[in-house]
Amino acid sequence: MIITVEQIDFWRNAKSETQNLEFKEAKNQFDNKKLCRYCVALANEGGGHLLLGIADKPPRPVVGTAAFNEPVNMASKLFQVIGFRVDSQDVIHPDGRVLVFVIPPRPRGTAYHYEGAYLMRSGEELVPMSEDQLRRIFAEGQPGWLENAALNNVSAQDVVQLLD
Repeated sequence: MIITVEQIDFWRNAKSETQNLEFKEAKNQFDNKKLCRYCVALANEGGGHLLLGIADKPPRPVVGTAAFNEPVNMASKLFQVIGFRVDSQDVIHPDGRVLVFVIPPRPRGTAYHYEGAYLMRSGEELVPMSEDQLRRIFAEGQPGWLENAALNNVSAQDVVQLLD
């Protein structure tokens, strides 16, 4: 998907950031570790977009960014560090350069981690996933209870007794 200036402006007008949409000002630079953490958290939340060069707070003006002037090189480094592909796209907005990272969703039944932490969004923060959230994710890869046989190798007599 080619991201347009119109798409950037549409996202900027959202009431708030979401689990799948994050804005960062990053006028001059953005920390590589923060980038990795956001990519992992957004992937764990179903994928999304991280936009650099836009203020975090409404009305979210475009401030432009000089971060990651070689996005293809950065995408390669990201893959080496976090283990999945994150695409990026430069969008030349009339008010400045916006760098958009397009983060894919995690595979079903799998959670991504960075430096040992399975990250997710909680409001404005990145936090480690709770045990129950991790259990839910890992259970996605298991067959549903409707797919399992209730009993195996049951004789007709056993079935009659169970029905009684």
